[in-house]
Amino acid sequence: MPAKTKAVKASKPANAMAAEPTNSPTKVKSAAPKKAKPSKANKNANAKPKRAKAGKPTVKKASKPRKPAASVETAQLLSSEVVYQGPLFRVLHDKLIEPGGRPSERDVIRHNGSVVILAIDSSKSKKNPWIVVERQYRHAAQQFLWELPAGKLDAGEDALTGAKRELAEETGYSAKKWKPLVEYYASPGFLGESMKVFVAEGLVAGDAHPEADEQIEFRLVKLSEVLKMIAKGAILDGKTLTSVLLYARINAGKRKK
Repeated sequence: MPAKTKAVKASKPANAMAAEPTNSPTKVKSAAPKKAKPSKANKNANAKPKRAKAGKPTVKKASKPRKPAASVETAQLLSSEVVYQGPLFRVLHDKLIEPGGRPSERDVIRHNGSVVILAIDSSKSKKNPWIVVERQYRHAAQQFLWELPAGKLDAGEDALTGAKRELAEETGYSAKKWKPLVEYYASPGFLGESMKVFVAEGLVAGDAHPEADEQIEFRLVKLSEVLKMIAKGAILDGKTLTSVLLYARINAGKRKK
């Protein structure tokens, strides 16, 4: 910074003709010189270079996959030979072209189909109704099993008609209200048996008249108890597991609404 200079302040003249300087000079503060602002050119020269923003890479949308051509859903049967014929089912040896064009040979058990009856008594409790269950010896399983009433259909027999017949034969019960629950295949790898399940409500007791080779013990058990038996592994029959668990799930869903 430049050194401060002392300046003599002039007194006001008495008149325009005579003006004498005063004997006591006073200090006069000089203004500090202003710093020169850097020009825009200098700013640009000293400024840090800005990094160029990388542009977002363009991503091409993948085209939607084309739907495959509709394949044949049924097999082409070349030949079918009956290798066993019994009173309940027959075994066939089939040669075929499977869907997709692969040749194959299969041994299949053909069956007229079966019906299963989930007989419900909800007169005392809709939340926890009584269910008709049976206990009988099954040689194929080599043990007694707890099951729902069920039976095979005659050739060409209507499923609901067969269900009413089987319930009356095995338990003596008839029902005022019937509705289908589900249809499934127990073991479709080699067994062509379809099982149709019906829910029967409004039970009316009667006399049972099972077939000569059937020794059936039946009783009414609360739904909650049947579910406990399933959880403990006391019920091993597939149709009973499928029907009871599905019914319990549907019934629980209705109560939540």
